[in-house]
Amino acid sequence: MASHAGAVREGWTVSALPAGGHDEQEERLLAGARAGDRSAFEGIYRLHAGRIYAICQRLTGSATEAEDLTQETFLRAWQRLPEPEPDRRLGAWLRRVAVNLACDGFRARRSRGTPELFDDRIEARAVRQAGRAAQPRGDLDEAILGLPDGARTAFVLFDVYGYRHEEIAALTGMAVGTSKAQVHRARRLLRRALEP
Repeated sequence: MASHAGAVREGWTVSALPAGGHDEQEERLLAGARAGDRSAFEGIYRLHAGRIYAICQRLTGSATEAEDLTQETFLRAWQRLPEPEPDRRLGAWLRRVAVNLACDGFRARRSRGTPELFDDRIEARAVRQAGRAAQPRGDLDEAILGLPDGARTAFVLFDVYGYRHEEIAALTGMAVGTSKAQVHRARRLLRRALEP
């Protein structure tokens, strides 16, 4: 399997495919992969690795963790590819696997007792530095990566991927109120980081 970092660099994403050809191509690849064809699975990997890596990096804030989680996502996919359903897409299933794996890591870090400090001055400085590193564009993604773990995870799940706070609580082990507070905190820190 090719490196997913290469997939990101070479633009192997679903949007890189010709319009209308994605569904048929993905169905062929999925059928082949289910039959044990490794090259068909490689095709699935090429279609989705860039997106899965981006999801993992946003959730973890770490390129190294994102690499590991992307590989784990596709390893699990190879072990149990979903059955085709007309209203479900393979990309959505892969995203769910990746989110679950990233949230497992978040819960593990929390259970080890790694405390998150709520000193907004220190956090705002770190997020601002991440935002400045992305200048002159003021790249929001760079600023998001600079957020503290809990704030980043809740923000990405809620504001980027549309999960409800109850779902975030179930995935991460944080209380619903904590999820809401973390999203609010993330928004406040991002506003500070990205202001001129």
